[in-house]
Parts: sequence; C-alpha cells; structure tokens
Amino acid sequence: MSRYIIRRLIQAVPLLFFISIVLFLLMQASGDPLATLGGRQPPRAEDRERLKRQMGLDQPPLMQYFIWLVGNDWMVVNDETGETGTRRGVIRGDFGTSFVTRQPVIEVIWERMPNTLILMGTAEVVIIIVSLTIGVISAVRQYSLLDTVATGFSFVAYSIPVFLMGLMLMYIFAVRFRQWGLPYLPISGMFDPTVGRTFDQIARHLVLPVLTISLISIATYSRYIRSTMLEVINSDYIRTARAKGLSERRTLFVHAFKNASLPIVTLIGLDLPFLLAGAVVTETIFAWPGMGRLFIDHLTRSDYPVLMGLLMMISVAVVFFQLLTDVVYTWLDPRIRYT
Repeated sequence: MSRYIIRRLIQAVPLLFFISIVLFLLMQASGDPLATLGGRQPPRAEDRERLKRQMGLDQPPLMQYFIWLVGNDWMVVNDETGETGTRRGVIRGDFGTSFVTRQPVIEVIWERMPNTLILMGTAEVVIIIVSLTIGVISAVRQYSLLDTVATGFSFVAYSIPVFLMGLMLMYIFAVRFRQWGLPYLPISGMFDPTVGRTFDQIARHLVLPVLTISLISIATYSRYIRSTMLEVINSDYIRTARAKGLSERRTLFVHAFKNASLPIVTLIGLDLPFLLAGAVVTETIFAWPGMGRLFIDHLTRSDYPVLMGLLMMISVAVVFFQLLTDVVYTWLDPRIRYT
C-alpha cells in the first residue's frame, strides 16, 4: 500500500503542473485586470503602463507563468522599472498578491475559508446522515409508502435548480413566515451586525443555505444508497447470513451496508474537495462571505492571482481525496488490493 501511495503522489506532480498551465492560460484570457482598478473611470494610458510594470503584466504570458511558478528572485529588481519587490513562487508557497486588495493571496483565501468550512461542513454532515437514513429505509421497505414518498421527493428535488431552491426557501421561511407572524429565518450574511458573531446567530443564518445545498444532494445520494443496498441485500451471502440466524440489524449494517457503501464513498470523495470551493450560487444568493462568493467577486475583476490560488487549492484537494478514497476502498472491501 505504501508503494502505491508514493507512486500516486509522484504521478500527481506532472498532473498538477499540467493543470496549472491550463488554468493560467484560461485566467489570462478571462479579462483585463487593469480595466476595473480605476473604478468607473478607466485608468489613463500612463497609469496603465505603470500598473502593468508593477504587476508584472508587461511580461509575455510564458514568463508570467514562470514567475508565478518559481518566483522572480533571479530577476534584477530595479525601482526605475516600477517593480515593487520579489516573490518566491508557488512551489515555495507564495501565490502572489491580489490585484484588487493588494494583500497576499494566502491571506485573502484564509479570511474566507473558515466561513466556507462552517457552511459546507454542516451541509455535508446533514447530507450524509439524512441520505443514509432515507436510502437504507427505502431499500429495506421497498415499495412501501415511505419508499414511494422518498422516491417522489428525490425526483422533485433533483429537478429544481439550486438558485430556484434557494429563492423558494427564502420566500417561504423568511418572507411568508414573517407575514404570518411566525418565527422567520434571516436571509443574508453570517450574523446580525447589531448582535455580533455568536453561535446562535451563525446557526440561524446557516439554516437556509444548508437546506438549499442539502436538499438536492440528499435526493441524489439517497437514490444511490437505495439502489446499491437493494443489490446487496438480495445477494446470496445475505440470505446465508439470515439463514444462520444473524439478527436483521447485524445483517444489514455489518454485512450489507459495508459492501454497499463503495459507490457512496466515491460520491463523498468527489464532493469533499469542493467543500473548500464553497457553493457559488448559494453563497451569492444568501450573501454568505465564503470562498464561492470570493471567487465570483474576483472573477468579475479578473484578479487571477486569487483565482489561481483558489483553483490550485481545489486541484490539490481533488488529488488528495481521490487517493484517500482508494485507501478507504481497501478497508471496506478486503478483496481490493493495490500492488
């Protein structure tokens, strides 16, 4: 197993290198970062040239990528050219400086990451617990009233776009509940500024964004769990376990569920990296100050140092969690061995 992990990590290096090239070229074509630096008034020609030298945008794209990757320690820094200093490059942990805020990219991302982890972590826990419960019960009680209701809910929820789901929940639990005189939920931000960042405030502001993210994912997850559980509980070894007198709970949760969980592990392994990315649509609708909203804000201003930092962080997370998923496979199914 250790040799397999080392080999996968070595293979990840050229993969991430290729991804960085593609992303950098896409960012170069995403827009002009200098166009919005002057606000509504575009910068003058002389200011534009000065800003290009300061930000290193006067270099060819290949040179810009090379500086972004390995730094510019080897370059001569001359105040007359407008260069403001040196940077170490991504391979040494320096993702550069934001064009918009003039802060280091790591600081810009780190300010928003806890907010996204609170939102997405809570949503993922809700998704896993509820979808497992619905999926297993639907499989055990196939074609029952509960299974029929769960199937109908899955088809309806999966068919609703994320933005529409968020607006519907906002209208019902915030607008209509307030009109009816019922306790209503807040619709924007993480907390009420007049109250402060308390646990109660964050919990209340979490409800609607978490529901928006969770309902659609629960519909997908529960269908996968139901189908895999049905396939497993009708297998010969499950009938043998029942014939030996094992309890139904032990048969389902020790023998059946463990073997049925491989596809679910794959789904979770694909979703976990995007916990860091945040939910772009949901965070925008509910004004949640997370990574998804950060990406949109800086995309509109072509701040590609921040965009590259976000996208490369997600790329590394995808590689890591896919490797972790393969390791979990061996624990769930002893027949799987990597040599």
